[in-house]
Amino acid sequence: MKRYNVAVVGATGAVGTEMLRVLQERRFPVARIRLLASAHSAGRRVPFNGTTRRVEELDKRAFDGMDLALFSAGASRSLEFAPEAVKRGAVVVDNSSAFRLTRGVPLIVPEVNPHALRCHKGIIANPNCSTIIMLVALKPLHDAAKIRRLIVATYQSVSGAGARAMAQLYQETQQILRQFKVRSSKFEVNAKLKTGHAKRVRVLPTQIAFNVIPQVDAFLPNRYTKEEMKMVNETRKILEEPALPVSATCARVPVFIAHSEAIWIEMQHPLSPDQARKRLANAPGVRLIDDPARRQYPLPFDAAGRDEVLVGRIRRDETVAHGLALWVSGDNLRKGAATNAVQIAELLIKRDK
Repeated sequence: MKRYNVAVVGATGAVGTEMLRVLQERRFPVARIRLLASAHSAGRRVPFNGTTRRVEELDKRAFDGMDLALFSAGASRSLEFAPEAVKRGAVVVDNSSAFRLTRGVPLIVPEVNPHALRCHKGIIANPNCSTIIMLVALKPLHDAAKIRRLIVATYQSVSGAGARAMAQLYQETQQILRQFKVRSSKFEVNAKLKTGHAKRVRVLPTQIAFNVIPQVDAFLPNRYTKEEMKMVNETRKILEEPALPVSATCARVPVFIAHSEAIWIEMQHPLSPDQARKRLANAPGVRLIDDPARRQYPLPFDAAGRDEVLVGRIRRDETVAHGLALWVSGDNLRKGAATNAVQIAELLIKRDK
């Protein structure tokens, strides 16, 4: 079997760490691996395939001799280094937003549009985590009855904002539980840090513990956020439906890992909930969990650590003629990022064969 030299950019971050884990789990044919990160992380030792590998500082020469580069280090790093990696002979799978909407760069979810991979010119974009999770669930239904309109509300875990956001949730929860006082039927919260406690971490716009923040990423002039418009524009590109009406509202919730989404779709043709369940039960990348009477439905707790997108709560949307509503949960670090990137790489090596 042919083996490949692989560079992982952002190897010490939450997604980069998961990429290394997924490469091992899926037994990707790695000949040599190069772990790249910022100067701050260079020199660290990271476990991979039963040994530890030294993290190197990211620079342009690091891509010499590499066949494949998996990027998860932010858009600015991708814009600077991905074209250089291609010049030096590597194919780039980029997890940032840098190239997702660039003409000529395929935006790939392997279960949805693998055919688009054939037109790549060295850079392949990994979609936004929320878009991936949603479209794995919707593609079988779109193929069956064609989606006419799509509305989605997301409930996104803090890991989507990085390791420091996870630390913020942990720290805030710890402080609140340590200091609350019960008075009658209510409780009062005092979350002030005492002298000697670690400096408070604040990455998200406000407190996330015991709260829901209706903002993921920055607001745009149309008063949607960047995250919401990513879901709109990426969905249209992946499904090759440039005029598809899509509306998204994205919120951050106090969950460490795995995003959930409430989705309403209007179809062009009739599709009953039972027909939808049959389609989803046999769909790649999907696990159907839909027995509300027994309290069986997708939960982020169950989705964390899995590569399947969990789908349930499938019912008729009674406000439109051919409408369905459903609920999905998926691990944003795995299928929403690392696993999807590795699956793209697997498609590349299949084509190489």
